[in-house]
Amino acid sequence: MTLLKEQQAQNLRLIRRKEVQAKTGYGPSSIYAEMAKGRFPKPVVLSERRVAWIESEVNEWIAERIASRNASIAMMEVKP
Repeated sequence: MTLLKEQQAQNLRLIRRKEVQAKTGYGPSSIYAEMAKGRFPKPVVLSERRVAWIESEVNEWIAERIASRNASIAMMEVKP
């Protein structure tokens, strides 16, 4: 498999709630509450009782949290 195909496959990997919880540190209630507020990626419906999240979207959400934290730290360091 070429690198591009591997990257595309990684971007489309679906992960279930337990893996989302492990990646984010959120519990189920927090995940669904943040989704309801529009602050967390919505899942893909797999069947009547199953959903999964696109891993790359969850990773992007995590990266945004880290970037926000780093920006806050940088602003605190600039202030005299």
